[in-house]
Amino acid sequence: QVQVVESGGGLVQAGGSLRLSCAASGSGFSTNVTRWYRQAPGKQREWVALLTSGGNKNYADSVKGRFTISRDNAKNTVYLQMNSLKPDDTAVYFCNFRLLGISGTTWDDYWGQGTQVTVSS
Repeated sequence: QVQVVESGGGLVQAGGSLRLSCAASGSGFSTNVTRWYRQAPGKQREWVALLTSGGNKNYADSVKGRFTISRDNAKNTVYLQMNSLKPDDTAVYFCNFRLLGISGTTWDDYWGQGTQVTVSS
């Protein structure tokens, strides 16, 4: 069973930076995709960024140029560096780790508990 733990959230002023971490327990991961989502109060959860095991990255338009997703393979950890933060970035940020199963035909999803990011104006 894979466990996913996010950390790094907090309170920051507009224009500041935070780095979120998403650590997946276990080893021997093959094909996988890590996605960051966020959910602001009263709003639907929205996708923020993704990183594949092959190194492909993609970002939501709202964070492009400000957020950077990266990975430390030795630590099984994916990071989300968030710069030039805005009050609109305030949300609970969730990490989703999707792992291709042994059969190669199904995917298993693992979610973290979320970490709060609050950006003050």
